[in-house]
Amino acid sequence: MIDDLAIYLVAILASFLLSFFLVPLIIKLALKFKVIDKPTADRKIHRQPIPLLGGLAIFIASFAVLFVFRFFHLANFAKIPDQFIFGVLAAGTLLMIGGWLDDKYQLKPWQQVIWPVAAALLVLFLGIKINYITNPLGGPANAIIYLAPAIGMIISFFWLMGMMYTTKFLDGLDGLASGIAAIASVIIFLLSLDWDVPMSATGIWSLIILGATAGFLVFNWHPAKIFMGEGGSVFLGFILAVLSIISGSKIATTLLVLGLPALDVLAVVIWRLLRKESPFSHADKKHLHFRLLDLGLSQTSAVLLLILISLVFGSLAIVFHGLGKLVGLAVMVLLMLALIVFFALKNQNNSSRTDE
Repeated sequence: MIDDLAIYLVAILASFLLSFFLVPLIIKLALKFKVIDKPTADRKIHRQPIPLLGGLAIFIASFAVLFVFRFFHLANFAKIPDQFIFGVLAAGTLLMIGGWLDDKYQLKPWQQVIWPVAAALLVLFLGIKINYITNPLGGPANAIIYLAPAIGMIISFFWLMGMMYTTKFLDGLDGLASGIAAIASVIIFLLSLDWDVPMSATGIWSLIILGATAGFLVFNWHPAKIFMGEGGSVFLGFILAVLSIISGSKIATTLLVLGLPALDVLAVVIWRLLRKESPFSHADKKHLHFRLLDLGLSQTSAVLLLILISLVFGSLAIVFHGLGKLVGLAVMVLLMLALIVFFALKNQNNSSRTDE
């Protein structure tokens, strides 16, 4: 047990330190190539230009440490063949390239989506997909529902894309996306202790993501010295989606952590469609984290509140199983609906006061 704990600590500390020391170098790189987020758009809340490309630190640190663990056999990689690792690396590289191009040249929405789609299709082609789901209402005899290959591919594709765009839109306040991603990594690791093989590579990979994200978060916490950028924001959603698949289709678990931001994205998309707008054509301040700022919360308070909500719902995945998770998801949906009604009434009241 002590040896296991030491390995876990090494995974976290190694990725944390590597990410921590990479970030200042990436700041210099971003400044040199002028990959900077300038506060020109209405939705921008920072007042000074901030370097982008911070996601590179998470990407490089996480895979560097993962390969060291694989080379020295410091974890059980029985359930994660090398083709999966190299496939996720290749897909992540695509996201980094697309993110760099978008951060530098402000790609159009149809150009931005090419890279997440390519990354998702690549890992699906290599066999990383949802093969079954757990039936929350089933007994021992029918607890698992196996999916037809085509259905599994379709669900997996939308799962990967959904998680990538959730963390992409979540990256609107300092430390928000990286903070919630860190919580999700911890939850996936804790669940791997219960069901997976001893010293599972899935659990170790989750801790590596935790450490790399925490190392970046030191510089990304308000007031941020660097932003994650497009590549980093979609990579976090991508890697969490992949880990949830290879850790035994822990889809409900990941949704409990990222569900509120995901529902927020869905609500904004539906709102834009109802207004006959393209759901991905522009960015605005309709997202929950911006609405919390409108209520008077500071950036730090809003981020801590959303992280706390993710932690609470994520904890349900550890405490409850099956039907309990389903109830947790239902509560989350009700919470999101309540927030939508609250902000709608608030906007209506504000409009009435303006008319007067």
